[in-house]
Amino acid sequence: MDIREGGLDDPQVIDLLRLHAAGMLANSPPDSCHFLDLSGLKRPDVTFWSAWEGGELLGIGALKQLDAGHGEIKSMRTRPEHLGKGVGAHLLQKIMATARERGYHRLSLETGSGEAFDAAHALYRKFGFSECGAFGDYPEGDPFSRFMTRAL
Repeated sequence: MDIREGGLDDPQVIDLLRLHAAGMLANSPPDSCHFLDLSGLKRPDVTFWSAWEGGELLGIGALKQLDAGHGEIKSMRTRPEHLGKGVGAHLLQKIMATARERGYHRLSLETGSGEAFDAAHALYRKFGFSECGAFGDYPEGDPFSRFMTRAL
């Protein structure tokens, strides 16, 4: 598996981002969906990676800098035909390693709640994340959002 920084102009990446947005909107109300669109992923405070095998896209993930010591995981998604193959784990390890290299002391995320997100919750727990309250600009008390964090 080859994890590359960038790739936001690749048609396979754009298609997976569309699938990601559709999946979020299918499982949460629009006001509770906090995924970044293509322009949001191109911001200078966001680093984006794509995972490949040969010429085939396996998955995507991003890291957003919240402040000098705190990063946020964004846009984690594996193509459906590659679920269960460790793509998410490899991307998460890359994001965590980059956060450590940058000197972040904390890494957090917002994801959905409910059965559609059970696999994501399990992956994050496996890597030491635990539930926390809302952070940054996220609203408190949204039943469709789950927040997780871990110290680095």
